[in-house]
Amino acid sequence: MEPDTSKESVSNRRMFMSSTVAGLAGWIMTACGPQRLYEMPRYKIKKAINEMERQYKQRHNADVTVSDTGPQPGVEFAYALDISRCIGCRRCVHACVEENNQSKSPELHWIRVLSMEKEKGIDFAHADPYYQSDSVPQEGHFYVPVACQQCRNAPCTKVCPTGATWTERDGIVVIDYDWCIGCRYCMAACPYGARHFNWTEPLIPPEQLNKNTHYLGNRPRRKGVVEKCTFCIQRVRTGRYPSCVEVCPVGARKFGNLLDKDSEIRYIIEHKRVLVLKQELNTVPRFFYFYAT
Repeated sequence: MEPDTSKESVSNRRMFMSSTVAGLAGWIMTACGPQRLYEMPRYKIKKAINEMERQYKQRHNADVTVSDTGPQPGVEFAYALDISRCIGCRRCVHACVEENNQSKSPELHWIRVLSMEKEKGIDFAHADPYYQSDSVPQEGHFYVPVACQQCRNAPCTKVCPTGATWTERDGIVVIDYDWCIGCRYCMAACPYGARHFNWTEPLIPPEQLNKNTHYLGNRPRRKGVVEKCTFCIQRVRTGRYPSCVEVCPVGARKFGNLLDKDSEIRYIIEHKRVLVLKQELNTVPRFFYFYAT
């Protein structure tokens, strides 16, 4: 199990909070996050979450629940994607948008699907993320979806000036949106282009809002913060698959506990032809690509 990559001290973290929710959110993460100053009583955490839910209801006219479910012991999540099966349909992209309350106007995507030519192999210099086709897969092409790689040696967590991003014990790299100041240093540090800046106030119709949220995941965000994939933390910490895994029509996406020797993810790593993106950078991703055949 990798140690937490969070800073040892939080005394110089964000010196102000822009709202009551931000202040209460700071209480939650002081108590529950990797930077422990003291053990916050559960009733105070509950009070903070209730206030957050109240403000979300006012803002979105919907009953939003905010979970603070933590990592389970003995669990380190990992992801595997079968390049030989992916057909480039982008259903994963849109399922992610729906599940994680990403802005729909303009639409913000945490997953990008790259179209590549079979003759050139994996070639990011000539990959096309904007391909348009009447049907997929296109002849002579294959597809490589890219999202946050949930790195063990994550460069994004090292450059954040406020400590708003860190790696949880179950391997998920998270962002505290209330401590993010939108400086975008993490975006510059990420070699996978997996972090995305929210340029506008997210526009989500109340009837399309996913009301089951997590503090470190898909809860509604404000304008001016950085967002990213969290393996659908609100789902996986309750025993469910990420939404992109469930929606894939060809079963190209696999997910599980890397520490479970009997899990599908371990079998893939030990028996299939596996690769990671930009291995030379030593980011040590928990996102693996493989060929089933």
